Amino acid sequence: MRSTTVRRRLLAATALLPVLALAACGPDPKIAGPAGASGPAATAVSQDVVSGLAKSDAAAALLPEEVRKAGTLTFGASFGSPPTAFYADQATKKPAGIDVDFTDAVARLLGLTVQRQEAAFETILPALDSGKFDVGTGNFGVTTARLKTIDFVTYIDDGQGFAVRKDNQAVQPVTDLLQLCGLTIGTGAGTTFETTLNAKRTACTDAGKKPYEVKAFSDPGAVLTGLQQGRVDVLMSTINGLRYQAAQEASGTRFLGEFHRLDVGFAFKKGSKLTPAFQAAVNQLIKDGTYERILRKWGVAESAIKESLISPPEHQ
Repeated sequence: MRSTTVRRRLLAATALLPVLALAACGPDPKIAGPAGASGPAATAVSQDVVSGLAKSDAAAALLPEEVRKAGTLTFGASFGSPPTAFYADQATKKPAGIDVDFTDAVARLLGLTVQRQEAAFETILPALDSGKFDVGTGNFGVTTARLKTIDFVTYIDDGQGFAVRKDNQAVQPVTDLLQLCGLTIGTGAGTTFETTLNAKRTACTDAGKKPYEVKAFSDPGAVLTGLQQGRVDVLMSTINGLRYQAAQEASGTRFLGEFHRLDVGFAFKKGSKLTPAFQAAVNQLIKDGTYERILRKWGVAESAIKESLISPPEHQ
């Protein structure tokens, strides 16, 4: 892909927001998607499956008394692109996406007002411990390392995947990181993707092969641009985000498939007393059918969970 083709794709990509998280699984990640809503997201944004929900006295009763009295919680939220969390309208900064719908649905059941503050993905989890945020959202994947300092209430199953440029047929579905030896992988800074890649950084040299290089970007849009310009060979990000991205012609990407599934959840400071109420609210959404409607709205029905759990072990 050279000159004119590259320029066309890069110009088209400017209409795309950073996809991800994502963190998903992000940090969990972020790579690139539509800037306003486009494709399936444009239709999804107009679907309201949350505003009709009424307060659940049973779930709200599980909140700490001081929270019930205050009636508000501060959410640190990472925004990237469809379908996880993005701005449907850049001018008004209207939030949309899976994370947004689940946040708003749970808040309605608990009788709370959401004070949503946008924050860089890699800053949210540390800010929970400092008390800056009560809850974190950003497609945060549940990992063994994170469970040491963070509690989660799960609401979806996403995970890690890879993508390449559409005209790259040399790289096939990745089932082992040794398949990436000699390549440059682009991903989001502070994500589970970066952690996974760095943890296995010596695998290639141990096997007598050229090591892969990891380039981590704080700016989500830079990851996709790097791929399109040939500065990275492969993207690693969330399964749902990369699938959505590959469906957008302007991205010029090809999804390579799932690598590792992860539960995704609301993130809390370790030992937070908010988790039982959030778990009850998510399970109420599953029971009353709202949960399925949210997933179908965003085209991610395959990411459904049967039951919300508090800090389950990482998927093996």
